[in-house]
Amino acid sequence: MSQDSQLLFRLSKLSHRNKDVFIQKSVRLFSTSPYLTVCNVWDDALRFVEGNSHYGGIILFDPAKEEVLRVLEKIVPQELYNSSLMGASQGWGFFSQQRSNHNSVCISDLYNPLPSKSNTKMIPLPPLTSMLYGQTKVVWNVAMSSSSPHEEDCVVAIKFLGRQLSMCKPGRDHAWTNRLIPFDCAENSNLMYSKKDQRFYLPAPGSNYLCSWDLHNNDPKFNELVFHNLPQLPHSAWEALDSCFREDHWVESPSGQSFLVRWYSVVPSLRSKDPIVMVFREE
Repeated sequence: MSQDSQLLFRLSKLSHRNKDVFIQKSVRLFSTSPYLTVCNVWDDALRFVEGNSHYGGIILFDPAKEEVLRVLEKIVPQELYNSSLMGASQGWGFFSQQRSNHNSVCISDLYNPLPSKSNTKMIPLPPLTSMLYGQTKVVWNVAMSSSSPHEEDCVVAIKFLGRQLSMCKPGRDHAWTNRLIPFDCAENSNLMYSKKDQRFYLPAPGSNYLCSWDLHNNDPKFNELVFHNLPQLPHSAWEALDSCFREDHWVESPSGQSFLVRWYSVVPSLRSKDPIVMVFREE
């Protein structure tokens, strides 16, 4: 059953200053705080602490204040020192091991500036398993249903570059639940969790439908999106947008208002070309 959603339209262009922040490949957004992670500041020369952990630090960016925050003297467990960041959600980073089996994954609050510097939490997750059409080596984005993985109903989800979506409950499930995304060409869609609906959402190609999963049911649900009052742009403008790379994001404000965000960018990225963002509000 489909659900019509009237959407309002707003078109805006980002400034060069904001573009310089978002195009960095190392940037990850933490949804429980206003910070973007920029980079790590540890290397092989850093001194060890007890248990083969390292002293290190992280550099964060606050887009609201346009300030850089440096969190130094942070203890980095050995397991994270040899891992790479896959993505982040609800203040928790998803890490994969680089020097061991690539299926090894854990979550950690390392990049969250609020917890104690000396007590970095790390929670191992079950080994990833590939489906027939899955590509577990290439992660597109991650989502988490709660800011605390210790909550009983907390679910973490990983969307891969192909059609595979994997979910599990940290510390409770011994294996991932793998689901086949029910449409092709999902590379440009980003997975998100709605606190209001308690569902994971994924825009379908073309943004005409939303595919969603709850925390308990394996069967996806589809909601139809109906667009009204589209802008009267010249045909050449629509052609220019069609030639851009586009990412679709279904996002939710703290008040529970939902938006569809279309992010258009030129490939390859050119400093003379600003990204274009279309924002549709659900009504």
